[in-house]
Amino acid sequence: MTETRHETSAENLVAEFDAERPARRLSGRPAALVTIVALVLSLYALYQTFRPGAVLPYRMAFLAVVLPLAFVCYKARRRGGDRISPLDWGLAALSLAVCVYPLVVFDDLIRRAYAPTPLDVAAGALLTLLLLEACRRTVGWILPVVCAVFFAYAYYGGYLPADWALGHRGYDLDRIVAAFTMGTEGVYGVPLDVAATYIILFTIYGAVLDHSGAGRFFVDVSFAAFRRSRSAPGRTVTLAGFLLGTVSGSGVATTVSVGSVAWPILRRAGYPREQAGGVLAAAGIGAILSPPTLGAAAFIIAEYLRVSYLTVLVYATIPTVLYYLGVFLAIEMDARRYGTRAVPVDAGGPWPLIRRFGYHFSSLFVIIILMALGQSPFRAVVYATLLAFALSFLDRTPGGENRLTPRRAVRALAAGATGMLPVAVTCAAAGTIVGVVTLTGLGLKAGSLIVGLSGGNLAATAVACALAVLLLGLAVPVTASFVIAAVIIGPALLNLGVTPAEAYMFIFYYAVLSEVSPPTALSAFAASAITGGNAHRTMWATWKYTLPAFLVPFAFVLTPSGAALLAQGPIGGILLATAVSALAVAVLAVATGGWIAGPAGPAERGLCALAAVLLLVLSPWPVLAGLGVAALALAVHFVRRQKEAHP
Repeated sequence: MTETRHETSAENLVAEFDAERPARRLSGRPAALVTIVALVLSLYALYQTFRPGAVLPYRMAFLAVVLPLAFVCYKARRRGGDRISPLDWGLAALSLAVCVYPLVVFDDLIRRAYAPTPLDVAAGALLTLLLLEACRRTVGWILPVVCAVFFAYAYYGGYLPADWALGHRGYDLDRIVAAFTMGTEGVYGVPLDVAATYIILFTIYGAVLDHSGAGRFFVDVSFAAFRRSRSAPGRTVTLAGFLLGTVSGSGVATTVSVGSVAWPILRRAGYPREQAGGVLAAAGIGAILSPPTLGAAAFIIAEYLRVSYLTVLVYATIPTVLYYLGVFLAIEMDARRYGTRAVPVDAGGPWPLIRRFGYHFSSLFVIIILMALGQSPFRAVVYATLLAFALSFLDRTPGGENRLTPRRAVRALAAGATGMLPVAVTCAAAGTIVGVVTLTGLGLKAGSLIVGLSGGNLAATAVACALAVLLLGLAVPVTASFVIAAVIIGPALLNLGVTPAEAYMFIFYYAVLSEVSPPTALSAFAASAITGGNAHRTMWATWKYTLPAFLVPFAFVLTPSGAALLAQGPIGGILLATAVSALAVAVLAVATGGWIAGPAGPAERGLCALAAVLLLVLSPWPVLAGLGVAALALAVHFVRRQKEAHP
């Protein structure tokens, strides 16, 4: 009973702080219907991997299943009941009709894309409105409002003065709706394609892992690995967040899942509530910054860059190492600063757990190995899913509760489909923004405008772009903020000579980091709800832990050697850039954590902050200057400690 109550509390927290979660609890015939439809969607996506058909009809069919499911699975109001109203059924039926319509008249529809019939326009307009309503239900009202603003720009932009940089000739309703729904540049564009291929397959994989007991194992083995030192509780939370993120794929969900188990241990270790919340939120957000799964936006990067997903994983490897280095150093400093203590955890040793349940790691390695051998990410994740399914029968818990019997396998496949509904709806809605940008040429105009306002200075442009992405991320989900930023803000960086890989990875990191950025850091607020700490102090504690992730992206945008941090270039340059950046992260941890061999004073912390900035320039003279400033900080610290020890 206690465990059930605990799980319900965690689900409630996720529902409150993470918009990307089904909000309606179904039972009876509606639940059975949703399970059947979601199962069919998952099987269709798996079939498409090995027997791919035409791209556009598949995207249309995918949306024809996703959109009705969204109206059935999500409430019209957050505080509404779980009963599906006649209006919800009506909207689901109408969305099915308008999504099936282009499939029925597909050949004629494509031919008349530039001369749509009144029925085409009516169906497309209805589809757009239904999509925005589904988006409002799943991720809130702000993204639909943003989409409406872009629609207004496309419709009324012709009334802007001709000499304005953002003006255009104007488009009527027929042309805008056609751009949205009668080609591959709007609703049925790259973002929806990513949801219908990459994302659904990875959510199915995560659901299979979860139903096979992998999530519980990852938490248990993390607690077993670090159980005998005063910094072990913080390190344990971080490792558990990294492993569990491969299953959940959500920063808030990972924060809540780990926090509901780890907060009592952090409290017994002596962590203040806000610092404990900071550790939990940093662990949660790290899960979607890290290979092998990353966040949904990483799949879109692969499509935009026309590179393999494995290449994007390689890009993310060094920044991930630097991120966790900063988190672990901050944990070590806080353990000393707050005098935390070791906490006995009844988790046994790690090796017995690994011998018994270590097979859960196998599928994670298989994804990387298969992609390295040239398999597509689609097939790699499907094979990994099949392996996770087969290995679930090695479960030796009483009753084999984690074995994927036919009933549990059906639940896992259905959960994989329903779990990605918010992302799919978000991607489809974001496609309308891409359609406006393509139709009006807004991307190039906005890029030129940002560069002009920044005076053509790359550093100023990068700062402006980072702030813009963070502000955007405060209002809309990570995937949507990345898509919008990529087409609106990305050209500003590209215009100043930044490579596409560096520009898109820069935007990706800032889109993800919006979840821990003031003033609406969702992961930090979720963590504070668990610990009972002050939400805003928890938010600033989280910012301290995640600061390296905010600064490192500037290094690979602003510095000539920055590409090495994306593992591009000769191996010697990559190793050197990584080592220098690691040192920068270390001195940055001193600046934020206030500890070297003892409490660091303002002078040492200020010098370390300056040293970190100089080191991240990654050029010979600034690096030498940074080393000198770091050495001076150490000297000041030890001289001061000597004076305090012998007054």
